[in-house]
This record gives sequence, C-alpha cells and structure tokens, in this order.
Amino acid sequence: MIDPPEPVLTGVPGLPEAMTPARLPVPTGLGRLLVLAVVFVCAACGLVYELELVALATYLVGDSVTQASVVLSVMVFAMGIGALLAKRLRCRAAVGFGAVEAGLALVGGSSAMALYACFAWFGQSRSALVGFSLAIGILIGAEVPLLMTLIQRVRRQDAGGAVADLFAADYVGALVGGLAFPFLLLPSFGQLTGALLTGGVNAVAGGVLVLWLFRHDLSARARWALLAANALVLALLAAGMLLATPFERAARQAVYGSSARVAVQTGVQEVVLTGGTGAGAGAGRGRKGSGGPLALYLDGRLRVSAETEYRYHEALVHPAMAGGPHGRVLVLGGGDGLAVREILRHRSVRSVTVVELDPGVLRLARTDPGLSRLNHHSLSDPRVHVVTADAFDWLRQQGLCGRRPAPYDVIVSDLPDPGIAASTKLYSQEFYGLTARLLAPDGRLVVHAGPPVERARLYWTVESTVRSVGLATVPYRLAGRPASFYGGPDRTADPVPPVDGEVPAAAPVAGRDRYWGFVLAARHRPRFGLASDAPPPAGLTPEELQAGRRGEARDRLPGLPASTLMHPRYLD
Repeated sequence: MIDPPEPVLTGVPGLPEAMTPARLPVPTGLGRLLVLAVVFVCAACGLVYELELVALATYLVGDSVTQASVVLSVMVFAMGIGALLAKRLRCRAAVGFGAVEAGLALVGGSSAMALYACFAWFGQSRSALVGFSLAIGILIGAEVPLLMTLIQRVRRQDAGGAVADLFAADYVGALVGGLAFPFLLLPSFGQLTGALLTGGVNAVAGGVLVLWLFRHDLSARARWALLAANALVLALLAAGMLLATPFERAARQAVYGSSARVAVQTGVQEVVLTGGTGAGAGAGRGRKGSGGPLALYLDGRLRVSAETEYRYHEALVHPAMAGGPHGRVLVLGGGDGLAVREILRHRSVRSVTVVELDPGVLRLARTDPGLSRLNHHSLSDPRVHVVTADAFDWLRQQGLCGRRPAPYDVIVSDLPDPGIAASTKLYSQEFYGLTARLLAPDGRLVVHAGPPVERARLYWTVESTVRSVGLATVPYRLAGRPASFYGGPDRTADPVPPVDGEVPAAAPVAGRDRYWGFVLAARHRPRFGLASDAPPPAGLTPEELQAGRRGEARDRLPGLPASTLMHPRYLD
C-alpha cells in the first residue's frame, strides 16, 4: 500500500482495458482500500464455503479425514484451473469479476442445501460433493487474477507490492471466515442458513465493487445484465433462507421417516428421535405404541433401536458384571442411560459414574418421555453420578489429580464405533492404558468393538489394542444388530428395515449375519458368562453368549498391530 505509483500510460491508442487507469467515483487511495476490503470479504466467504462442505460431508458421509482431504484437494486443484481460465477475462476484468462473484455466491450459498437434498432424496452425496468442490474452487481461483487487474487499474505499482497487498487482505479475510464459521455462523444460523447468508454477503460485496466503484467500465447492457444477475441471486438466496426450515423438515422426514419427532443440534452432534410416543412405544421388545418403536440417531447414524437395544445392552453389561465384584461401575459414553439401566438391575451396585460428552443427549435421556421410559429413568437414580466431559480427557485428569482415585470394579465402554474418525482416539492404546489404571485388581473392562463380521479387521484391531496394554481378553459377539446400525464411513439414506430382535443363534444366518461385537478384558483372563444370582436377561441366554464366544475364537485375525493416537488403524 505504500509503494510509489508507477507512471500511468495515458493517451496511448489501442491500449488494452487491463492497462488503462479506471475512472472511479472516489479518490484513488479510497478506491484501492475498497478493492482490498472486497478481497477481504471474498476470502472470508470462500473459506466458509470450504469449511461448510467439509463439515456437511463429514456429517452426511462420515470419516472427516477423507472428506476434508477430498474437498481441499479438489478445491485447490480447481483454483488453479480457475486462475488459468480467468486470463481470458482480464480484458474485461470488471464484468468478469461481477459475473464470477454472482456465480460463486449462488453456487457456494446453495451448496449445503443441494448436498443435503442429494443425501436425503437420492441416498448419496459424494458426486455432488466433488462437483461443488470443483465449481467453487474454479470460481475462487478466478477471483485473484481479476482482482489483481482491477487493483492495478486503480493505481499501478510494482507486481510484488500489489501481490503482497492482495494476499495480505486475502489471508486476513480467510482467518476471519475460518473463525466465523464454527463460532458464529454454525451455532447461530446452522449449516443451511449460514451458507445462504454467506452467499448473500458475497453477492453484495462483488456487486458493490463492480456496479458502483467500476461502473464507468461497464456498458449499459453489461450493467443491466449484472444488476439482473445479482438481483436474481439475492432473491434465490433469500428464498432459500425463508424455506430453510421447511426444507430441513422435509429432508429429515425423507431420511428418518414421518415419525421423526425430536431433532436438535446440540453443539456436539445432531440428535434425532423417532417413534416412542405411544403408551409403551419406547419400552423395548414387543411393545409398539401408536408412535412406533423408539430410535435414536446421532449425526444420522442409528445408535438405539427399541426393538433390539435390550439385546445389545444386556450383552454389553451382564458378562462384565458377572465376573466378580461390581459395587463401583464406570460408564464411558452411554448418555442414553440404557447401559446404566442394565447395571442398576444388580442390587449390589453402590455407585455408577457416567462420563458423556454431549449434554443434549443426557437432557433427552432424562426428559424425553419415550427415551426416559426406555431407560427406566436410570440417570435419576441417586447412585448415578453424571459427568459431562470427553472420556479421554476425563480419564487423563484422573491420573493428574493429587490423590489416586478409587478403582472401579467394572468399566463399560459404550462409545460410537471405531470406524468413525472422531472416535478413533477412544479406541487407542493410550485410551485403554488410561482406562486400565482405573481398574481394580480384579476389575473388568468391556468394550463395544464394532461389527465383527462385516468389518472383521476393525473389530480385531480393537481386541489387539486392548491386549496391548497388558489385559487378557475374551472376544464375543451377538446376532441381531440392525442393518442401519453402522459406524463406518459410508452411510445411506435408504431406509432399511431393522433385523428382528429375536434371532436366537450366534452363528451366521443366511443373509442376516449381522452382529454386535464386544471385548471383555481384565488383568487375568476374565470368567465369561452370566452370574447365577443376577437378574435374568430379557433376551439373552448363557448358551447364546457361549456360542458367540466360540464363534469369535474361530474367526480371530492374528498379528494385527495396536491402534495409537499417532497411527490410528481403524481407517485403513
């Protein structure tokens, strides 16, 4: 900004527009400042588009590492293409920049709504994700050459100084956009409205620069065309903002069905509850009320189905409780209260500590009629102490406190599947090392370890990681997992009917070999089975448990390395 201006070539016949000084309605210094301000705004909007694509793709498809890699690599590649294509527009930089910004505002602003629509009604959004990343990248890449031409027409200076000024404004704008997305746009407006609002800001900034500051560069025809294009873009974005709520409601109904009755964005994840409104609707097997069986979805993944959850939670909790004393119990995850329900069926339990990341899930578990009926109001029991914290951080803090915490007889790890990128640290060697420090000498740890048949390598990596911290393990499985209960990176919007909760055998059934996988661990090989004095499970037998243990013993994959924080193995 402080470089001396170069001599301006005036009066030279046939001089291209890109080299002629612009006639501005303001002084040169102010005009240059306005151009840099628009660079700042456009950079902020561009980064919001990138982050919005990454965030929405992670929610819709899963596997944040892959989605971020796809979006950023495709977008950077496309920016190079856009920069090359913009060379043809430099002769009419003002018109070209106005057209690029109008297109970018429309494509970027509507991208979230379009991606969600593809997922909800067509069952996949990968192609749309790549397409939008490519289109937005090309348009963002075309901005810099055109802005470079415009700023040089305001006041010519050496190329190095102009580039430094332009990129300084661009980088600061990117910083503001990057911070505004998670701390302002996402919590205040949500993904759909936030993207549409960003598109509106983008369109206004580009329109003001071209239609006012560089208006003398435009022919009457170009001026009216850009006015009409910007007005149309702003009208479409405004209509999208007005229709965002009914659109989201319709898309949610397409994904979850007409029984979706609760949908909240908690700050950690989207939580959706379907069914469970009739008398006994959420109470489990064979009790379907007028609202249908309750189902709980976290970020679009089925986490609880009232038709089958009792089998999952009984298989998770009761073998660990049967292996010895169980007065003090720790539950990592399990904010729905269903594992706690099974734990409290054992009368000798004195205290249960629940460490759950999402306060929104805990609130629903306590207050939602269907979910609280399903968990028997377990989180309101006076023996239950709830901590809202990240399980890894909480375990680490226990080791840093001044005195050694009292050990736990049983630790239940009821966490999202390890196939989800955000969950890999909760299945790492470091995590299990911290967990083992809190185990009593004869204590037991039980881990929900993912689907053992469909993703056998993932399951046996969990088992290998648990063993790597010095614990002896007993792997086992249980049939009956719903087809939509899946924690891997790929998800589908196609409705899949749940598996009948009363599949009696642990051996594979033709076309229906879907299992939950578990790992029971202790310092010495734990005793496996159901306690003779324990309350009888509603849908689990000792024979079925033993069959599940024998099935896993036959299918073991030996020699797998442990997963660590620095080398997660679950996304291989």
